[in-house]
Amino acid sequence: MLKERIENILNEQVEKEAYSSALYLAMASWCEKNGYAGIAEWMYAQSEEERMHMLKFIKYINERGGHAIVPALKQPPVNQQTVKAMFEDVLKHEQYISDSINQIVGLAIEERDFTTNSWIQWFVNEQIEEEASVSLILDKLNMLGANNMYLFDRDIMGLRANENSEGA
Repeated sequence: MLKERIENILNEQVEKEAYSSALYLAMASWCEKNGYAGIAEWMYAQSEEERMHMLKFIKYINERGGHAIVPALKQPPVNQQTVKAMFEDVLKHEQYISDSINQIVGLAIEERDFTTNSWIQWFVNEQIEEEASVSLILDKLNMLGANNMYLFDRDIMGLRANENSEGA
């Protein structure tokens, strides 16, 4: 049975994961509208991944005797300044999510909830991969500059494929 403080912080994370999915979906739509089909596909894949993270939290809360709450969400931004600025925002967002996951770890340790602490470690490792993936994309964008966006857009899904094969 989940302690109330653990259930609350996990439900807060459900909301953060749901918002992450919506944020990446909004970014995908902007990319698609602006001709960045490859980047849009990367963002769509990220959105789906965040949705799956949300579902993991929901199922865990319910399996442990808690009550997972499906949240109402604020609308994410619908426009982006540039692709590079968008990925800088993605990195900041992933760092925010990493901090949130670390807060869950801290509370699980404080509450001596070793089951939740063990379970949440998957997300700790996932966030390391998420931040590294976005940092790699930003490195590539910095090397390219603004003049080679066509090549970057064409090749971005290859970056994701390489990330997924290395993590398997």
